[in-house]
Amino acid sequence: MNRVGRPKASSRDTLAEAACELFLEQGYDATSVADITTRAGVSRSSFFNYFSSKADVLWSGLDARLDAATTALRASVPVREALTAIGDDFRPDHLALAIAHEAAMGLAAELNRERAARQLRLARAVAERLHRDGCEGLVGEVAGSAYAGAVFAAVWAWAQGGPGGSALAPLLHAALALVPSPGPVRQLRLVVRAEQFAEALEFYRDVVGMPQAEAYEAEGGARVAILDAGRATLELANPAQVEHIDAVETDGDAPSDRLRIGFEVADADAAASALTAAGAELQASARVTPWGSRNARLRAPAGLQVTLFQEPTA
Repeated sequence: MNRVGRPKASSRDTLAEAACELFLEQGYDATSVADITTRAGVSRSSFFNYFSSKADVLWSGLDARLDAATTALRASVPVREALTAIGDDFRPDHLALAIAHEAAMGLAAELNRERAARQLRLARAVAERLHRDGCEGLVGEVAGSAYAGAVFAAVWAWAQGGPGGSALAPLLHAALALVPSPGPVRQLRLVVRAEQFAEALEFYRDVVGMPQAEAYEAEGGARVAILDAGRATLELANPAQVEHIDAVETDGDAPSDRLRIGFEVADADAAASALTAAGAELQASARVTPWGSRNARLRAPAGLQVTLFQEPTA
């Protein structure tokens, strides 16, 4: 498509569109800034009003969000909140197109190089924030790298999966949730007295699907198994909120225990069916909550009241 003759008052998107067309036609390395401005019908100086380099054509949209996240981190916005905002209303752009077609555009090496530089900058920004919050040196550095890696892994997964087919925000939220919080409490562990130990272990390890991390035995038949439940959080709710959740999650005939366990699952209906087939009692079938999750409630082995919740995907 020849854009010669296009008015000189060109937009950022017009130049980016021209660049991506050329990258697809002749490859990234073979395309010059002059080629892009000719295709867009603008002067070379006009290009540099919008972009500092050829690579910037692809990265400018995400760069603006990374800059905003860095500013938020310096302003003491919580780390997960600042990073999650990167995905808010982020629509498919030219970077997403380039990631999806990196082989055709000859962009694999270029994208890897530019990604590494940005991921390192974000990791340093997060680490600096964590250090200000009191995290020791190594903990902050490792956590910063993990958070930055989660952000870019989510962007790549979103683009490679077809950026127009899903939203980035849920993927980003899920990726960040995999990073352990580097606070002073390193792990939340719920200790449960199980009268029928073997049956409870089989249920939670083999049916629910929590891998066994550790197990010990002692004199007198004492046994304990520690199961990995992924990310742990502590949800504190006042009585009014508990009543509200009960009204939403049940038909009013299965009020919350003082302690209720929540397991995030990919499919609440399928998980509830599998658990009831294995001996759990269904207290409330899966239903959509006002906040968009799909929840089911059960009475499970060892007397635990369990909520299965499936987070919205878009």
